[in-house]
Amino acid sequence: MKRFAQNRLAVVGVVILALAALFVTIGPLLYPTDQVHTNLEIADLKPGEQGHPLGTDALGYDVLGRLMIGGRTSLLVGIFAGLLATVIGTMWGAIAGYVGGVVDAIMMRIVDAGIAIPAIFLLLVLSSIVQPSAVIMIVVIGVVSWLVPARLVRAEALSVKTRDYVVAARAMGASHTRIVGRHIVPNTVGTVVVNATFQVADAILLVAYVSFLGMGLQPPATDWGAMLSNGLGLIYQGAWWLILPPGIAIVLVVCALNFIGDGLRDVFDVKGKTA
Repeated sequence: MKRFAQNRLAVVGVVILALAALFVTIGPLLYPTDQVHTNLEIADLKPGEQGHPLGTDALGYDVLGRLMIGGRTSLLVGIFAGLLATVIGTMWGAIAGYVGGVVDAIMMRIVDAGIAIPAIFLLLVLSSIVQPSAVIMIVVIGVVSWLVPARLVRAEALSVKTRDYVVAARAMGASHTRIVGRHIVPNTVGTVVVNATFQVADAILLVAYVSFLGMGLQPPATDWGAMLSNGLGLIYQGAWWLILPPGIAIVLVVCALNFIGDGLRDVFDVKGKTA
């Protein structure tokens, strides 16, 4: 914790992420709004008018309340999709690196083929096939985002499997499942934890990309990317309050996660540590 706290940007990232979590969870309880029914009588209000701090959109939804509800979706989908991608990638890379040989070659060629296809393209294709929902987006983003952690963990597994304690465990008759679960994966935890923060940040961006292109959650459900997409048509009419809040929220949360990832990298990096 002391080493992590020495990275000021990492501490700032934790504070920003904590405030964002409070904003999307406690905020709707303190500032309840109707995000289901439209009200065209109060549509396109500027910030501060008729008791709406951030104004309203073209359908009469309160922008501040929508920012809270949309942020909850973006964070939940991003976090769970990032964790799913990390789990899949960790197991895939650990098995490939430990087994080696033909199995490793086949598994990593699959990873190489997946990396060659842009993730946003796969997301758009899958989103056009299935009806988008929070659960579907978590599964889809997790399935297309596990490739990078797989490569990282595989490289760690290739190093770990040659160490004495792994060789000793194999000589004592330990099963392959036990060796992977008790020795390979735990010894890659530093790489996994650091990469998980970046995976969550990438997942939040992917949610925003898909929603911005109109392939995300269907109204009245929303997220920050959908708010950007809906406000784009009115930006030329001066409705800046429809673009800036979700845009700033995405930038702050993604930067915070990257700051935390950098801080965790310092913690798990053995270079430069003192006794």
